[in-house]
Amino acid sequence: MSAGPWSAPIAVVDIPETGRHIDLVADEAARVVLAKVAGVVSVPRLEAGFDLARHGREGLRVVGHVSATVEQNCVRTLELIENAIEEDIDLLFTPEGAAVNSAANDGADADEPPEVLRNGIVDLGAVATEFLLLGIDPYPRKPGSVFDAPKAVEDSAAHPFAALAKLKRPERKNGD
Repeated sequence: MSAGPWSAPIAVVDIPETGRHIDLVADEAARVVLAKVAGVVSVPRLEAGFDLARHGREGLRVVGHVSATVEQNCVRTLELIENAIEEDIDLLFTPEGAAVNSAANDGADADEPPEVLRNGIVDLGAVATEFLLLGIDPYPRKPGSVFDAPKAVEDSAAHPFAALAKLKRPERKNGD
């Protein structure tokens, strides 16, 4: 059903009125593909827990948490470091035509319109993947690492623009 690296589709009709809890753990094959997609060295651990509740007749509220460990290279030292990802999820899914009406009538947060529910199915793996990607630090730094800038060169001849300075025309005096 999904073209993503981690798929766990669930149909809204399969959620009872009392709700449902689902725990997911990504297998090694999914984690390898997700590491490539995320641009990290590896994803040794990826788990997600969701509480699903019906929202109206055809909608679904998804509340949960994504927890993962990613291995990345420090941008300062290039050493391999592990980073923990902890992301909370709170999404509302409504059928395609109902998204605008739901936001206006149900008092939903105006900054976050509801997600579109396609064919009555929510892919929880894709939801977890999205929040994993949002939680990854794009510039990971090893704790305590310090960037040492190159020392300034005092010798003007060694300056990268020294040759250009020699080509500079002498300044003209008033009568010249």
